[in-house]
Amino acid sequence: MLAFCGDGSGRTVRHREVALHTVVAETLAVALLLAVLVFAVARPRGLPEAVAAVPAAGLLTAVGAVSPSQAWAQTRTLLPVVGFLAAVLALAQLCDDEGLFRAAGDLVARACHGRPVRLLAGVFAVASLVTAVLSLDATVVLLTPVVFVTAARVGVRPRPYVYACTHLANSASLLLPVSNLTNLLAFAASGLSFARFAGLMALPWLMVIAVEYAVFRWFFRDDLAVAPGRERPVERPRVPVFTVVVLALTLAGFVVTSFAGVNPAWAALAGVLVLAARALRQRRTTVRGVVASAGPLFCLFVLALGVVVKAVVVNGLDRAAGRVLPHGSGLLALLAVAALAALLANLINNLPAVLAMLPLVAPEGPGPVLAVLIGVNLGPNLTYVGSLATLLWRRILREHDAEPGLGEFTRLGLVTVPATLVAATVALWGMLATIGG
Repeated sequence: MLAFCGDGSGRTVRHREVALHTVVAETLAVALLLAVLVFAVARPRGLPEAVAAVPAAGLLTAVGAVSPSQAWAQTRTLLPVVGFLAAVLALAQLCDDEGLFRAAGDLVARACHGRPVRLLAGVFAVASLVTAVLSLDATVVLLTPVVFVTAARVGVRPRPYVYACTHLANSASLLLPVSNLTNLLAFAASGLSFARFAGLMALPWLMVIAVEYAVFRWFFRDDLAVAPGRERPVERPRVPVFTVVVLALTLAGFVVTSFAGVNPAWAALAGVLVLAARALRQRRTTVRGVVASAGPLFCLFVLALGVVVKAVVVNGLDRAAGRVLPHGSGLLALLAVAALAALLANLINNLPAVLAMLPLVAPEGPGPVLAVLIGVNLGPNLTYVGSLATLLWRRILREHDAEPGLGEFTRLGLVTVPATLVAATVALWGMLATIGG
């Protein structure tokens, strides 16, 4: 009897030790995740995000909050996604070097004929396409400065157009796997082909853009009603035809490689090699410049952040979220998943949110995976901290002496985010019911 009791007491003690270790590990993991995100937002002295993320991942592995095998498995899962990201970032920069974004701005300026509403429609069209094909980073980093110049040429207030850049960088990134890093992660977890992914997300993408445009017309009605000032003449834009052709072939390559079961990153890499070879031959760039444009330190940050998030998930977040998340692909379930993903994105940023939620919803099929994507892509339009792209957009506006107001940004988000979440999720549910997952 005494031996039995002693054995039970020993098991109780061990259970308590395990529970205590789990609590300590979860607390440390959450604290380090928040520290990494704060560092990524502030970027003191311009230091890259990896400076904080890599040591955090190493520390969590060293103390056993995440095992080396779990850390390696997470890294191995993310490597193809990060490779795709690097290729798309380099592709976008090479397109900018060829003058593609400047030509797009000039085309919009000529087409609007000094009409603010027509200019807004043009910016929406260009920003949506750039985001879908070249990723949200291209819209924020490369297109936003062009929009400032375009608004000055037309003689209109820039607010509606630069706000459109950040909103569409997030919300118009639903269409293709290449449009956003979160998309690449969801694409890998969904089991869908490139074309199937795009087919399911086409209607949600269109619905979101339509809702955003209607809200912008109403929210910025005073700015859009102001008569343009003196319009500067815009020369006929020089469209970089070679670049446009390469970009179109690269996009077609995404579809072909997906059908062939090959990582679409190879198609992106082919586009990069073609444009880079031309730029190197014309001495408009260097090999070092091409490598730098791929954001190697940011890619390292993503890999390290994945390990940090894995530590948070395995030490309790998976169980807590599993109790809250609904099951199935019904409309109410999809709405709940999208809403929870949006909330989590605004609490801990959309990249950690998608890394945390995908393993939990992936067994339910592609519907819940894409609902998570809707939440983490649309939710960040509510707060500055929702996505790194929004924070980067804010920094660009500050450089142009056009610091956005927190109240105005939040009010716009309160109108757009709930409406776009519902519209996109209902559209996704309809597409799943029509063509299947």
